[in-house]
Amino acid sequence: MDKTGVIVCGSKGRMGQAIVSLLKENKSLVFIAGVDAGYSTEEVSRAIPPLTGPKFGSSFYGRLPTLKEALDNTKKIKKRVIIDFTNAAASMKHAEKAGLSGVPIVIGSTGFTEDEIKKIKSIAGKIPVVLSGNMSLGINVLLSIVYDASKYLGPDYDCEIVETHHRHKKDAPSGTAMMLYKSVASQKGIDLSKGAVFGRHGGDAERREEEIGISSVRAGDIVGEHKVIFAGNEEVVEITHRAVSRDNFARGAIKAAAWLAGIKQKRGFFDMRDVLGLKKGNE
Repeated sequence: MDKTGVIVCGSKGRMGQAIVSLLKENKSLVFIAGVDAGYSTEEVSRAIPPLTGPKFGSSFYGRLPTLKEALDNTKKIKKRVIIDFTNAAASMKHAEKAGLSGVPIVIGSTGFTEDEIKKIKSIAGKIPVVLSGNMSLGINVLLSIVYDASKYLGPDYDCEIVETHHRHKKDAPSGTAMMLYKSVASQKGIDLSKGAVFGRHGGDAERREEEIGISSVRAGDIVGEHKVIFAGNEEVVEITHRAVSRDNFARGAIKAAAWLAGIKQKRGFFDMRDVLGLKKGNE
Protein backbone atom coordinates (compact mmCIF):
# COMPACT_ATOMS: atom_id res chain seq x y z
CA MET A 1 0.00 0.00 0.00
CA ASP A 2 1.31 3.43 -0.93
CA LYS A 3 1.80 5.66 2.06
CA THR A 4 1.09 9.39 2.24
CA GLY A 5 3.90 11.63 3.42
CA VAL A 6 3.03 14.12 6.18
CA ILE A 7 4.72 17.47 6.66
CA VAL A 8 4.14 18.78 10.20
CA CYS A 9 4.24 22.56 10.62
CA GLY A 10 4.99 23.55 14.19
CA SER A 11 6.80 20.26 14.80
CA LYS A 12 8.73 21.65 17.77
CA GLY A 13 5.57 22.67 19.63
CA ARG A 14 3.66 20.54 22.09
CA MET A 15 1.06 19.45 19.57
CA GLY A 16 3.61 19.03 16.81
CA GLN A 17 5.74 16.71 18.93
CA ALA A 18 2.70 14.62 19.83
CA ILE A 19 1.72 14.31 16.15
CA VAL A 20 5.22 13.32 15.07
CA SER A 21 5.40 10.68 17.80
CA LEU A 22 2.00 9.16 16.98
CA LEU A 23 2.64 9.09 13.22
CA LYS A 24 5.15 6.32 13.88
CA GLU A 25 2.20 4.05 14.72
CA ASN A 26 0.22 4.85 11.57
CA LYS A 27 0.07 2.35 8.72
CA SER A 28 -1.03 4.72 5.93
CA LEU A 29 0.87 7.90 6.83
CA VAL A 30 4.55 8.60 7.39
CA PHE A 31 6.28 11.68 8.80
CA ILE A 32 8.55 13.16 6.11
CA ALA A 33 9.43 16.67 7.34
CA GLY A 34 9.10 18.91 10.36
CA VAL A 35 8.72 22.65 9.81
CA ASP A 36 9.39 25.09 12.61
CA ALA A 37 10.82 28.59 12.91
CA GLY A 38 12.88 27.30 15.87
CA TYR A 39 15.22 25.22 13.73
CA SER A 40 18.65 26.82 13.30
CA THR A 41 20.55 26.90 10.02
CA GLU A 42 23.21 24.59 11.50
CA GLU A 43 20.61 22.15 12.77
CA VAL A 44 18.90 22.03 9.38
CA SER A 45 22.12 21.57 7.40
CA ARG A 46 23.11 18.61 9.58
CA ALA A 47 19.66 17.04 9.49
CA ILE A 48 18.71 17.13 5.82
CA PRO A 49 20.64 15.53 2.98
CA PRO A 50 19.18 16.07 -0.54
CA LEU A 51 16.30 13.67 -1.14
CA THR A 52 16.45 11.23 -4.02
CA GLY A 53 13.06 9.66 -3.42
CA PRO A 54 10.74 8.43 -0.71
CA LYS A 55 12.08 6.05 1.92
CA PHE A 56 8.84 5.15 3.64
CA GLY A 57 9.38 3.37 6.89
CA SER A 58 12.15 5.66 8.13
CA SER A 59 11.30 8.05 10.96
CA PHE A 60 11.53 11.24 8.91
CA TYR A 61 13.54 13.05 6.29
CA GLY A 62 14.59 16.04 8.32
CA ARG A 63 13.84 19.39 9.83
CA LEU A 64 13.21 22.62 7.98
CA PRO A 65 12.44 26.21 8.98
CA THR A 66 9.96 26.91 6.16
CA LEU A 67 7.13 25.05 4.44
CA LYS A 68 8.46 26.06 1.02
CA GLU A 69 11.72 24.25 1.73
CA ALA A 70 9.84 21.20 3.02
CA LEU A 71 7.63 21.07 -0.07
CA ASP A 72 10.62 21.54 -2.40
CA ASN A 73 12.61 18.90 -0.55
CA THR A 74 9.83 16.29 -0.70
CA LYS A 75 8.38 17.00 -4.14
CA LYS A 76 9.33 13.54 -5.44
CA ILE A 77 6.87 11.99 -3.01
CA LYS A 78 3.65 11.25 -4.89
CA LYS A 79 1.12 11.89 -2.11
CA ARG A 80 1.60 14.47 0.64
CA VAL A 81 -0.53 16.13 3.31
CA ILE A 82 0.32 19.05 5.58
CA ILE A 83 -0.69 19.19 9.26
CA ASP A 84 -0.37 22.70 10.66
CA PHE A 85 -0.39 23.54 14.39
CA THR A 86 1.38 26.90 14.55
CA ASN A 87 -0.52 30.17 14.97
CA ALA A 88 -3.05 32.09 12.91
CA ALA A 89 -0.51 34.28 11.11
CA ALA A 90 1.80 31.39 10.22
CA SER A 91 -1.12 29.13 9.26
CA MET A 92 -2.37 31.72 6.78
CA LYS A 93 1.00 31.69 5.00
CA HIS A 94 1.12 27.90 5.11
CA ALA A 95 -2.41 27.60 3.69
CA GLU A 96 -1.49 29.92 0.82
CA LYS A 97 1.64 27.88 0.07
CA ALA A 98 -0.37 24.65 0.26
CA GLY A 99 -2.88 26.07 -2.22
CA LEU A 100 -0.14 27.07 -4.65
CA SER A 101 1.52 23.66 -4.31
CA GLY A 102 -1.70 21.63 -4.60
CA VAL A 103 -1.10 19.82 -1.29
CA PRO A 104 -4.07 19.25 1.09
CA ILE A 105 -3.76 20.78 4.54
CA VAL A 106 -5.15 20.15 8.02
CA ILE A 107 -5.20 23.33 10.12
CA GLY A 108 -5.50 23.09 13.90
CA SER A 109 -4.44 26.65 14.75
CA THR A 110 -6.99 29.03 16.29
CA GLY A 111 -7.54 32.77 16.60
CA PHE A 112 -8.47 33.48 12.96
CA THR A 113 -10.45 36.60 12.05
CA GLU A 114 -13.57 36.35 9.89
CA ASP A 115 -11.60 37.74 6.94
CA GLU A 116 -8.90 35.10 7.45
CA ILE A 117 -11.54 32.36 7.50
CA LYS A 118 -12.88 33.70 4.20
CA LYS A 119 -9.37 33.60 2.76
CA ILE A 120 -8.91 29.98 3.86
CA LYS A 121 -12.24 29.09 2.26
CA SER A 122 -11.05 30.66 -0.99
CA ILE A 123 -7.89 28.54 -0.81
CA ALA A 124 -10.17 25.52 -0.34
CA GLY A 125 -11.38 26.26 -3.86
CA LYS A 126 -8.00 24.89 -5.00
CA ILE A 127 -7.24 22.12 -2.50
CA PRO A 128 -9.04 20.13 0.22
CA VAL A 129 -8.73 21.90 3.60
CA VAL A 130 -9.76 20.66 7.04
CA LEU A 131 -9.97 23.52 9.55
CA SER A 132 -11.03 22.89 13.13
CA GLY A 133 -10.49 24.64 16.43
CA ASN A 134 -10.57 21.24 18.11
CA MET A 135 -9.72 17.85 16.63
CA SER A 136 -11.11 15.61 19.38
CA LEU A 137 -14.06 13.26 18.91
CA GLY A 138 -15.51 14.28 22.27
CA ILE A 139 -15.65 17.99 21.50
CA ASN A 140 -17.20 17.44 18.10
CA VAL A 141 -19.90 15.26 19.65
CA LEU A 142 -20.31 17.94 22.33
CA LEU A 143 -21.19 20.50 19.66
CA SER A 144 -24.30 18.50 18.83
CA ILE A 145 -25.11 17.94 22.50
CA VAL A 146 -25.03 21.64 23.42
CA TYR A 147 -27.11 22.53 20.35
CA ASP A 148 -29.78 20.05 21.43
CA ALA A 149 -29.56 21.15 25.08
CA SER A 150 -30.13 24.75 24.04
CA LYS A 151 -33.06 23.71 21.88
CA TYR A 152 -34.84 21.64 24.54
CA LEU A 153 -34.12 23.90 27.50
CA GLY A 154 -35.33 26.92 25.57
CA PRO A 155 -34.99 30.69 26.01
CA ASP A 156 -35.56 30.65 29.77
CA TYR A 157 -32.09 29.16 30.31
CA ASP A 158 -29.10 31.50 30.11
CA CYS A 159 -25.91 30.13 28.58
CA GLU A 160 -22.33 30.77 29.72
CA ILE A 161 -19.12 29.14 28.47
CA VAL A 162 -15.93 28.81 30.54
CA GLU A 163 -12.70 27.58 28.96
CA THR A 164 -9.47 26.76 30.82
CA HIS A 165 -6.02 26.17 29.31
CA HIS A 166 -2.33 26.17 30.19
CA ARG A 167 -0.49 29.40 30.91
CA HIS A 168 1.28 29.41 27.51
CA LYS A 169 -1.81 29.44 25.29
CA LYS A 170 -1.64 32.68 23.33
CA ASP A 171 -5.19 33.23 22.04
CA ALA A 172 -8.33 33.80 24.11
CA PRO A 173 -11.02 32.73 23.99
CA SER A 174 -10.07 29.34 22.64
CA GLY A 175 -11.17 28.23 19.21
CA THR A 176 -13.20 25.48 20.87
CA ALA A 177 -15.05 27.99 23.05
CA MET A 178 -15.99 29.91 19.91
CA MET A 179 -17.17 26.70 18.25
CA LEU A 180 -19.41 26.02 21.25
CA TYR A 181 -20.64 29.62 21.21
CA LYS A 182 -21.55 29.39 17.54
CA SER A 183 -23.40 26.12 18.12
CA VAL A 184 -25.60 27.64 20.84
CA ALA A 185 -25.95 31.01 19.12
CA SER A 186 -27.09 29.38 15.87
CA GLN A 187 -29.77 27.44 17.73
CA LYS A 188 -30.99 30.54 19.58
CA GLY A 189 -30.88 32.69 16.45
CA ILE A 190 -28.41 35.11 18.05
CA ASP A 191 -26.31 37.36 15.81
CA LEU A 192 -22.82 35.83 15.95
CA SER A 193 -21.13 39.23 15.76
CA LYS A 194 -23.13 40.74 18.64
CA GLY A 195 -24.15 37.98 21.06
CA ALA A 196 -20.82 37.16 22.72
CA VAL A 197 -19.76 38.87 25.96
CA PHE A 198 -16.13 38.23 26.86
CA GLY A 199 -15.05 38.22 30.52
CA ARG A 200 -17.70 40.26 32.33
CA HIS A 201 -16.32 43.13 34.42
CA GLY A 202 -17.15 46.63 35.66
CA GLY A 203 -20.21 48.09 37.31
CA ASP A 204 -22.68 47.34 34.53
CA ALA A 205 -22.29 43.57 34.09
CA GLU A 206 -25.96 42.66 34.39
CA ARG A 207 -26.96 40.06 31.84
CA ARG A 208 -28.92 41.27 28.82
CA GLU A 209 -31.21 39.47 26.43
CA GLU A 210 -29.68 37.37 23.66
CA GLU A 211 -26.13 37.18 24.91
CA ILE A 212 -23.77 34.35 25.74
CA GLY A 213 -20.90 34.90 28.16
CA ILE A 214 -17.46 33.48 27.39
CA SER A 215 -14.74 33.43 30.06
CA SER A 216 -11.10 32.34 29.74
CA VAL A 217 -8.75 30.97 32.40
CA ARG A 218 -5.00 30.49 31.86
CA ALA A 219 -3.12 28.54 34.52
CA GLY A 220 -0.49 25.87 35.02
CA ASP A 221 -0.22 23.09 32.44
CA ILE A 222 -3.94 22.42 31.96
CA VAL A 223 -4.39 20.73 28.58
CA GLY A 224 -7.92 22.01 28.06
CA GLU A 225 -11.31 22.13 29.73
CA HIS A 226 -14.58 23.52 28.39
CA LYS A 227 -17.75 23.94 30.42
CA VAL A 228 -21.11 25.01 28.98
CA ILE A 229 -23.58 26.22 31.61
CA PHE A 230 -27.33 26.46 31.06
CA ALA A 231 -28.90 28.21 34.05
CA GLY A 232 -32.64 28.57 34.65
CA ASN A 233 -34.46 30.01 37.64
CA GLU A 234 -34.67 26.67 39.44
CA GLU A 235 -31.90 24.47 38.08
CA VAL A 236 -28.50 24.51 36.39
CA VAL A 237 -27.26 22.12 33.70
CA GLU A 238 -23.49 21.90 33.18
CA ILE A 239 -21.84 20.01 30.31
CA THR A 240 -18.07 19.60 30.58
CA HIS A 241 -15.33 18.25 28.35
CA ARG A 242 -11.89 17.76 29.87
CA ALA A 243 -8.83 16.79 27.83
CA VAL A 244 -6.30 14.82 29.86
CA SER A 245 -3.69 14.43 27.10
CA ARG A 246 -2.68 16.27 23.92
CA ASP A 247 -2.55 12.88 22.20
CA ASN A 248 -6.33 13.11 21.85
CA PHE A 249 -6.03 16.16 19.59
CA ALA A 250 -2.99 14.73 17.79
CA ARG A 251 -4.86 11.54 16.92
CA GLY A 252 -7.70 13.64 15.55
CA ALA A 253 -5.33 15.64 13.36
CA ILE A 254 -3.77 12.43 12.05
CA LYS A 255 -7.24 11.03 11.36
CA ALA A 256 -8.05 14.21 9.41
CA ALA A 257 -4.84 13.87 7.38
CA ALA A 258 -5.64 10.25 6.53
CA TRP A 259 -9.17 11.29 5.57
CA LEU A 260 -7.86 13.99 3.22
CA ALA A 261 -5.46 11.50 1.67
CA GLY A 262 -8.34 9.15 0.94
CA ILE A 263 -11.09 11.43 -0.38
CA LYS A 264 -11.73 11.86 -4.09
CA GLN A 265 -12.51 15.58 -3.90
CA LYS A 266 -9.75 17.76 -5.35
CA ARG A 267 -10.94 20.78 -3.38
CA GLY A 268 -13.31 21.70 -0.55
CA PHE A 269 -13.61 23.24 2.91
CA PHE A 270 -14.19 20.74 5.72
CA ASP A 271 -14.14 20.47 9.50
CA MET A 272 -13.74 17.58 11.93
CA ARG A 273 -17.44 16.80 11.84
CA ASP A 274 -16.99 15.98 8.15
CA VAL A 275 -14.00 13.80 8.98
CA LEU A 276 -15.88 11.96 11.74
CA GLY A 277 -19.16 11.67 9.80
CA LEU A 278 -21.11 13.57 12.45
CA LYS A 279 -22.89 16.07 10.23
CA LYS A 280 -26.59 15.72 9.60
CA GLY A 281 -28.11 15.96 6.15
CA ASN A 282 -29.14 19.61 6.53
CA GLU A 283 -25.77 20.85 7.82
